Amino acid sequence: MTTLQEKIQLATTFLQNKGVKDVEFGLILGSGLGELGDEVEDAIAIPYAEIPHFPVSTVEGHAGQLVYGKLSGRPVLAMQGRFHYYEGYSLEDVTFPVRVMKAIGCHSVIVTNAAGGVNEAFTPGDLMLITDQINYTGVNPLIGPNDAAMGPRFADMSHAYDLDYLTTAREVAVSLNLALKEGVYMGFSGPTYETPAEIKMVRLVGGDAVGMSTVPEVIVANHAGLKVLGISCITNLAAGMQANLNHAEVVETTQRVKETFKTYLKETIKAL
Repeated sequence: MTTLQEKIQLATTFLQNKGVKDVEFGLILGSGLGELGDEVEDAIAIPYAEIPHFPVSTVEGHAGQLVYGKLSGRPVLAMQGRFHYYEGYSLEDVTFPVRVMKAIGCHSVIVTNAAGGVNEAFTPGDLMLITDQINYTGVNPLIGPNDAAMGPRFADMSHAYDLDYLTTAREVAVSLNLALKEGVYMGFSGPTYETPAEIKMVRLVGGDAVGMSTVPEVIVANHAGLKVLGISCITNLAAGMQANLNHAEVVETTQRVKETFKTYLKETIKAL
C-alpha cells in the first residue's frame, strides 16, 4: 500500500516536472473566490485530475485546478477549488494539497472561504480576517499514527493564524480604506446548513462565522510548520438571521465583492 509520504512525493515530483518550483505561498481559494487564480502571471494551470493522488472538486464554483505563477511578484501555487469532508473524502484527502504545498517549498498558506455571518454586526459582502477557529466537525485530520518527519504528535494551535500576518493584513486593509471585519471561524462538517439553534450555540461559544471547510487545512498547515493567514467572505447571514439559505446566494455574493477581495489579497501578499 502506498504511504502518505509516498503519495506526497509522487504528487510533488509530478508538479516539479511541470515547472512548479520555488513556491512561497500556497493559496486555497473557496467557493466563488477562485478568480484570484486568473490573476496569476506566467501561469501554469494543472487540473487536479492529472495530479497523482489528488482528489477532484465536485462543488459548483470550484474550477478544480492548481495554478502556479507569480501574484504580486511572489511565486504562488493556487488551488482554484478545494475538497470537503462532506463530499465523502477522508480528511487525509482533504488536506493532501497542504502537505504537497509544504513538500514543494511553501512557507505559508493563505486560506479563503465563503462563510455564513453569525456576528450581528456583519452584513453579506463583508470580508472577515480569521483570528482563530473552532473545530466543530467532530473529526481531526491528525487522528491516527503520527509521522514525526511531517510534524509533532501534539500540534500547538495557540496561534493557528500567524500573529504577524494578522498585523500586516490589518495594515493593508487600512491602506485600502477597507472596512475589514475580524472574528472566529467555526467549522461544521456539512453539507447541511446549520439550524437556527446551532447558530445560537455558535454565538454563545464565541463564533463569528460558520462554514464547512478551512479548519482541517489549517490544522494540517500548523502541524507542518506553515504560517497561515485566513480570510472569509461573509456571503449570507446564518440560519435564523435570514429567511432561508442556498448555495446560489453564496456564489452571487462572492461575485459581487470579487474585485475588492482580489485587490485586498494581492496587496496583502505583496506586503507579507
